[in-house]
Amino acid sequence: MTISELDRTYVAGTYKRFPVELVEGKGSLVKDTAGKTYIDMGSGIGVTAFGIADDAWQAAVTEQLSRLQHVSNLYYTEPCAKLAQLLCERTGMKKVFFSNSGAEANECAIKAARKYAAEKKGADCYTIVTLANSFHGRTLTTLAATGQAKFHELFQPLTPGFSSMEPGNLCELEAISAKHGVAAVMIECVQGEGGVVPLDPAFVKELSEYLEKHDILLIVDEVQTGNGRCGALYSYMRYGLKPDIVSTAKGLGGGLPIGATMLGEKVENVFGFGDHGSTFGGNPVSCAGALSILGRIDDELLAGVREKSDFIFRELTGAPGIKGVTGLGLMIGIETEAPAAAVVNRCIEKGVLCLTAKTKVRLLPALNIPADVLAKAVAAIKEAAAELAGEEN
Repeated sequence: MTISELDRTYVAGTYKRFPVELVEGKGSLVKDTAGKTYIDMGSGIGVTAFGIADDAWQAAVTEQLSRLQHVSNLYYTEPCAKLAQLLCERTGMKKVFFSNSGAEANECAIKAARKYAAEKKGADCYTIVTLANSFHGRTLTTLAATGQAKFHELFQPLTPGFSSMEPGNLCELEAISAKHGVAAVMIECVQGEGGVVPLDPAFVKELSEYLEKHDILLIVDEVQTGNGRCGALYSYMRYGLKPDIVSTAKGLGGGLPIGATMLGEKVENVFGFGDHGSTFGGNPVSCAGALSILGRIDDELLAGVREKSDFIFRELTGAPGIKGVTGLGLMIGIETEAPAAAVVNRCIEKGVLCLTAKTKVRLLPALNIPADVLAKAVAAIKEAAAELAGEEN
């Protein structure tokens, strides 16, 4: 059987894959089995922050593999401790819990918020409020946190204790707070799976002030938005926020599984021995890769992310077949006249790999994608959108 046939026979049918089998790559270019080269504008859904087979990342991971690939969390390891130190120094947070994914990082954030609220306000204070159109993961609890009903339909009953409010409507939060003890509000500064929609800065400021006044924790989900993706180390920094808890994953590991939950001053000591755990969390190889990634996300790189973002917005806004462009940094959504899936398939024909988010074409290229490669990809996307719009008309 071919690889695609083996996959369809033996892999659970949860992914609608594109008809492309990728075998190798370098930087922002990947190749399939036929030798065709594609420009990667998805970076593994925001994971390969410095592209495929990045030399510095490879060296860090390989060196650690040759020394110690895994020990349990009953022992100290250098990569884990140093990564926690770097995260805290770069953010001002106080402690870090490591896991393996964004969903796990969000689970930890929820547990931390509930334990803090229970100890400070009582056992009845456990509700987590999230935003409509949000996405926080695929475990039962993070599905419950996700503010999109379509993700809830097949998996009832979900974990109780979650409510959603419309972004911009603080009255809804007040109404929820009047009925339930609210432990925390959890937000994404840019709602990625919700269609790459940035939150209104005025609403975020008003929300932050409300939470501070009522001693309600603020959790910021930086699973997709973080690690340089939005033109700052974390997207909340572009909003002037000071979160109590931050979750992240994806781009932090550069291609290896890692999640991190950063705990601020209020909650830094909320967990005691045995309150939480993870067999693979803080794995030395994953942490070594993350140290390589995080250590190179500097002001120069972030300025480049913002410049590339500006270029994409200039080129695509108002172009034929394109209704609008949203996003922040190199996390971009493109509303096209033709269906997004059709545009993505046409881009594949042109040698460009894109993603979708709801009705939009989604772009999450490597943070260091070369300007000429980016320009070529954007030109192909413009062509695809215009061609398909013309065919429909």
